[in-house]
Amino acid sequence: MVTGMSDPSSSLDREQVVAELRRKALWRRGLYFACVILSTLAGSYLMADVLRANGFTGIEMAILVLFTISFAWICTSFWTATIGFLVRLAGRDPAGLDPHKPVVLTARTAIIMPVYNEDPTRVFAGLEATWRSLQRTGEENERNFDLFILSDTRKPEIAEAEEAAWAALCNRLNAGGRMFYRRRESNIGRKAGNIADFLRQWGLAYDHMLVLDADSIMSGDTMVALAKLMQDNPGTGIIQTLPAPVNQETLFGRILQFGSRVYGPALVSGLSWWQLGEGNYWGHNAIIRTSAFIEHCGLPTLSGQAPLGGEILSHDFVEAALMRRAGWQVWIVPELEGSYEELPPNVIDYAVRDRRWCQGNLQHLRLLPAKGLHPLSRLHLIMGVLGYVSSPLWLILLTLSTIDILTQTIVGHNYFEPGYNLFPVWPVSKVSETISLFVVTIGILLVPKVYSLILTIADGRLRRGFGGTGKLLLSAFLELLFSMLLAPAMMLFHTHFVVATLMGRSVQWNAQPRGERGLTFREAAGRNWVHVALGLAWGALVLNIAPDFFWWLVPVITGLVLSVALTVWTSRTDVGQWARRAGLFLTPEETDPPRELRRLAAAEADPPAPADPAGLVRVPPTRPSAIMEQSLSTWAPPGGIASDRHGVAH
Repeated sequence: MVTGMSDPSSSLDREQVVAELRRKALWRRGLYFACVILSTLAGSYLMADVLRANGFTGIEMAILVLFTISFAWICTSFWTATIGFLVRLAGRDPAGLDPHKPVVLTARTAIIMPVYNEDPTRVFAGLEATWRSLQRTGEENERNFDLFILSDTRKPEIAEAEEAAWAALCNRLNAGGRMFYRRRESNIGRKAGNIADFLRQWGLAYDHMLVLDADSIMSGDTMVALAKLMQDNPGTGIIQTLPAPVNQETLFGRILQFGSRVYGPALVSGLSWWQLGEGNYWGHNAIIRTSAFIEHCGLPTLSGQAPLGGEILSHDFVEAALMRRAGWQVWIVPELEGSYEELPPNVIDYAVRDRRWCQGNLQHLRLLPAKGLHPLSRLHLIMGVLGYVSSPLWLILLTLSTIDILTQTIVGHNYFEPGYNLFPVWPVSKVSETISLFVVTIGILLVPKVYSLILTIADGRLRRGFGGTGKLLLSAFLELLFSMLLAPAMMLFHTHFVVATLMGRSVQWNAQPRGERGLTFREAAGRNWVHVALGLAWGALVLNIAPDFFWWLVPVITGLVLSVALTVWTSRTDVGQWARRAGLFLTPEETDPPRELRRLAAAEADPPAPADPAGLVRVPPTRPSAIMEQSLSTWAPPGGIASDRHGVAH
């Protein structure tokens, strides 16, 4: 097992490295948060200057508070992207982990893929592409990896197909005894419980586990690099890659894929710069030190009933917090390519996924008072909550602004305030200040996109991968337009999710829809009719009473009124394919597909014939982990959180 250094001089060197890392983290975070706070104060001052022109009302005070929170939220992204832009210009962050450092790999890694009612053809095509890529790295690397398919599938016909596909893959790749298939009788704890069961049975036989989702693909070079990084950094517990979204065919999926691929790298480079060894874990396409995870990442069961009690749904943020609490570092390595995932194909499936994540993230409010968490881990939990709570805050802000404007329009300005006034109190116009505030806000939202476009255009390989400068800029403009139109509908979706969760309505955690799925008008109208009705009523009211304010609301109202049509149209595969032929929303993984994605397409088109699993080794000999049963004792939360002693995530 590779869990630490025994050489005293090596331990001393490690302490020096950790101390230097802490110093860098201190000044970097001081600079980052100073920029966020000063920007927020400046924006709030501009808003206060506009609102106080004719006296503060109670509504305007509430507007200022909500604006300050919302402005701070977008400032965090702005400064993260700004830092990431500078890091990318420089090449890489010298304080981060170096994936290119030469290391001889000796540690053993289990590649694990939890599956739950997934399409076996797609799952095993992805595994074939991933394993063949690993084989190309050389036998000296390949022999240090085993693969586990951890099935929680409930449907017998899918489970039978999984076993037959696993047997066929073992035969096709001559990987018997290296690829294992295990199906649980009961899916207690969902994905977290699935992984916990693996760790109890076989965790201590491996130094690391590399966690993949059912739609994940990873290159062999990337897997080997992750294993070497973990081996070479004995104080590290989790290393997270940046997965690139791929294989989208619907227009919605292609726009989402394009935006994530263009704008994600700079943002994640910024996150890595100021988070350093206190990064986050996103649940897949990451490598984890098994001994540290077993000892410290047992999940508690929250007291009370779902949705805010019971089993923790969004386990990844919590596991990163527990890993960091125990002193292990959590890194994000944005330089590592060759990590891929797939996205929901339409707005409805995207919202359904967010509904699950919303409930899981709101549960994290219960964990904030827990003892011993690193301040940055608490911040990760808070930011996960704000990712959803910001939508109802935005809706309330828009609603209060509308009420304020309508009230002023109907009541009019009070020229003679109560008391003795010899002269009238003339209304004060703050047009220039209002325009300045608007420009600043738009700039903070758009400039991070400009950063990424500059980096892409400056890199000839990337620029060609996105179809050239002209197609890239046109695609970026259309992606921006679509994002503006989608934002109001997602605001209402998220508001509904937050309110429903707080009112005690729990969500069923079913298998995520994958593949291309077009939506009918009836299905879209069933989900979006409230959005359309609200947009029409809101627009008619404002246009009738305060027409000047109507034009400020046009982006919001338009997005709501068009939400049904937009949902249906963007779910269509033929429209997405037309956009691809036109050179729109291209990504480098499309224009020059890596070997792994070409292999995936070939394996999906020509899957091996199902084989009889008889005679194949389903799982290696069990090595029960007694320490796993002690893992929950490391959690010492305040009152209100209960844990049992039956294992992780029970």
